Amino acid sequence: MITRRWVRMALPLAVFVALAALLAMGLGRDPRELPSPLVGRPAPAFRVPVLVGAEGPQIARDDLRGQVWLLNVWASWCTACRIEHPVLVDFARDGALPVYGLNYKDTTPEALRWLAAHGDPYRASLSDPDGRLGMEFGVYGVPETFLIDQQGVIRFKHVGPLTPAVLQDEVMPLVRRLRG
Repeated sequence: MITRRWVRMALPLAVFVALAALLAMGLGRDPRELPSPLVGRPAPAFRVPVLVGAEGPQIARDDLRGQVWLLNVWASWCTACRIEHPVLVDFARDGALPVYGLNYKDTTPEALRWLAAHGDPYRASLSDPDGRLGMEFGVYGVPETFLIDQQGVIRFKHVGPLTPAVLQDEVMPLVRRLRG
């Protein structure tokens, strides 16, 4: 028979065990893997000016339909972007996947100066000086990268600098599956 004394002793222990289990689950997660409610959903609709590129003065999401493409969110003031940028330049040089930039909360002169100094891996870089488009993509900070399929659906999100391992082990296998 369960007594009140047993319940008073067991209840705090059960609460402690439940909290410890939740903490253990949280500690086992990769802090770079922020869940995104947009993965598996259409990318936000946009029509924004281009910093540089051959596409013309503006690009819309629908202009990019029919291809798998990478959207890299970057800024000239971003320290982590400096780490990531040589990886993007090398990746774009291979031509395996079109890479578009989203210049986030930056000024056009600073962004253009930065690309001139460090290289331009982007087919075009979209201008987002007030951060509205970044907010629609759910950007937490820069750099962040999204893989978008032929129908305009976000299939992958990476927070932080891309590395050759992420591109080789996560992005490109997904690109091959999407291209069928």
